[in-house]
Parts: sequence; C-alpha cells; structure tokens
Amino acid sequence: MIILGIDPGIAIVGYGLVEVNGGRLCARDYGCIRTANTKPAATRLAAIYDNLNKVIKANNPQVMAIEELFFNKNSRTVIAVGQARGVALLAAAHAGLTIAEYTPLEVKQAVTGVGRASKEQVQRMVQVLLKLDSIPRPDDTADALAVAICHASFAPWRLQQQGAERQ
Repeated sequence: MIILGIDPGIAIVGYGLVEVNGGRLCARDYGCIRTANTKPAATRLAAIYDNLNKVIKANNPQVMAIEELFFNKNSRTVIAVGQARGVALLAAAHAGLTIAEYTPLEVKQAVTGVGRASKEQVQRMVQVLLKLDSIPRPDDTADALAVAICHASFAPWRLQQQGAERQ
C-alpha cells in the first residue's frame, strides 16, 4: 500500500509518500509545494491542486492521510490553511483515493508513542522509522511523512473497527 501524507498549508504544503510492504515502511517520495504570498489566494490554491495532482499521478497512492486543522489564534491563517486543506481533499477525491484524517495528537502518538511529543522528536522518529540519512526539510515535509506513518499504524485498526460497525 502506498500512503500519501499531507501537511496542509497555504504557503507550504508538505507531502510524503510511504510504502507499506510486509510491515516495513519505505519513503518513496517527499517534498513540499510552495506558493508565493504575492499571488492571489485563488492562484495559490490552483497551484496546490495542480501540483498535488502531479504527485498523485507520479506515485499512484491508494490512500491520502491528512492532518486535521489545529485551530490557533490567527483566524486568517486558519481560513487559508482550511482552504488549502480543502483543495488537497478535492485532489484526493478526484483521484479516487481513500481519505483518512488524523489529529496532531494522533500523529505524534503513532510516530513517537507520546501524544505531546515535540516537533524535534517527531522529526527524528520519522528519520529513524524510514531509515533516512537526514531529517526531511522543511518541517512540513517531515510532518507529512509523519501523517503517512500514522496511517500505516492506524489503518489495520480502522479497518477492523469499520468491520465491527457493519455487523
């Protein structure tokens, strides 16, 4: 299974593709999509959509795991990130991907074993779990890989839970 992890943002969208094979995790591709703050919001959102479509077509994931919004004090930032997140969800839906959403707490718990882990702890565990030479940069990229790792951890449990709910 190939999982596309997304850390949504308007200036930077982190993405990371993790392949799960026999319980082993392997980073297939990762990076970020950057948009210029000098461009109108609609142009930035279109660029995010177009670039995510390219990433999806190049890697053929089955699932997109995306981080849920964390509400901070700046409502303008929350709205812009929410719009970018919506564009990512739209790209995944148009590609026919299954979509899984995780809170920052769930991601940290899955990657480090501690729900209140620091950003540095998460980044280091991403490096270790995926056997990377260095911590992926920028932070958004490491966060996206963490979301994909989280889904790899939770997917079997979620499938089991969904089966139980149908009975």
